[in-house]
Amino acid sequence: MSTRLIEFIENLTPSRVVLVGDLMLDRYLYGNAERLSPEAPVPVLHYQREELRLGGAGGVAADLAALGAEVRVVGVIGDDENGRQLRGQLHSCGAATEWLAQVSERPTTCKMRLVGLAQHRHPQQMMRIDIEEQSNIGTSLAGQVLTEAARALDGAAVLCIEDYNKGVLGGDTCQKLIAMARERGIPVLIDPANIPDYSKYAHATALKLNRIETEKATGLPVTNEAQYAAACSSLLEKLDLEAVVITLDKKGAYLATRSGERRWLQTRARQVYDVTGAGDMVLAMIAVARAGGANWEDSVALANVAGGLEVERFGSVPILPREIIDELLSEAHEHEGKQRTLERLLPELQHHRAAGRKIVFTNGCFDLIHLGHVKYFQFAKRQGDILVVGVNTDSSICKLKGPKRPIINEEDRLGVLEELESIDYLVPFDDDTPLRLIQAIRPDVLVKGADYKKEQVVGWDTVEGYGGRIALAPLIDGRSTSSVIRRIIEAHA
Repeated sequence: MSTRLIEFIENLTPSRVVLVGDLMLDRYLYGNAERLSPEAPVPVLHYQREELRLGGAGGVAADLAALGAEVRVVGVIGDDENGRQLRGQLHSCGAATEWLAQVSERPTTCKMRLVGLAQHRHPQQMMRIDIEEQSNIGTSLAGQVLTEAARALDGAAVLCIEDYNKGVLGGDTCQKLIAMARERGIPVLIDPANIPDYSKYAHATALKLNRIETEKATGLPVTNEAQYAAACSSLLEKLDLEAVVITLDKKGAYLATRSGERRWLQTRARQVYDVTGAGDMVLAMIAVARAGGANWEDSVALANVAGGLEVERFGSVPILPREIIDELLSEAHEHEGKQRTLERLLPELQHHRAAGRKIVFTNGCFDLIHLGHVKYFQFAKRQGDILVVGVNTDSSICKLKGPKRPIINEEDRLGVLEELESIDYLVPFDDDTPLRLIQAIRPDVLVKGADYKKEQVVGWDTVEGYGGRIALAPLIDGRSTSSVIRRIIEAHA
């Protein structure tokens, strides 16, 4: 699956996404917290700096823009400094804001977090201060939001609704937005509020919700696969949806569709640093993937990756397509191992090069692995970022070294090399020389042992011709396959 998903992300074209929801500004006040106040037993935060980020629906806007979408944001902000800062943040991330309603009677929702650092490291949130008005925005302002949404939907591929129950999507606003999009044939994806009554989301295309929200909305337990399916079926039927996606934290996500698809897409283990913004990233990835033509399974698989990367960051941090591709490459290594055909290898190397990584190539028979080989691979790895090792097939070794070699067959040799940390990719080759591999891979660095002179290294002129270099690895005395074979023969003579 990883290869298909990588190709999808690489070929993704920008789509217009309209986002309606509760916009927020996240303010992070950082400081050192190394002592208690003499006035009371509370930590003292020695202010160092402030950081502004988009929160709520604003976080989804930033995530969508980072994934390459053309984002049109519809919502309400206050006529205050936080509102101006929020609008500026939206502009900075690339989202269009001409559909925002700016009013004087409501403050811009702002979450101010005090973040302390012990010994200038390990940021930890100490307190959050909320500035907000949670009452419904009223009939007149709701009408203005709907008017702006109607304008913004022109040419849109997807409508995303991000509901934090802060007043913008109260009353019948959600139902009118859903009807408006359906009339235009535009799918509606909703990240719902944590409320018990989901009737206002009826007839949307899909809901993306977490475990806690699911339990509150359905009144059903959500702790195992059978219960995931039951809760999804309940929502699909009651709300007339096409799909439901339940995010399950470290357990991935569960997908259910009206057509009968039921799939638990598990994810790799993560070092969770901060879950803030993970759900926003999931919604954004599903929206962009669906707008790009992905099916539900692939869309949720990509969302798993994007959301998983987000929880490893502090605060709400948009994930870029390049980061998703790198993660998919890493997952491919975990599931598929290091062995590749040349045809499979070249596209993956292209991704690494696009990320600025240097490719190193070396080759050999590697018949009996010994310390000299290990040190050789370590040297080669230090010459760049990605080490590709060409390995002679049994038939090519037989032609080179005679009918009694190799001693260890090709499958076993590759299996041993697979376990060496220095090596990133293994590609078997049957030719007499690795020249064809070198010409196709075009390594930045070509490595061979110091028992060769540069001009004796196959492909040296090719590599230097396009600006690469040759590196000769130092030898370790007495460590060679031939010497190991001699000692074995002597020991058993």
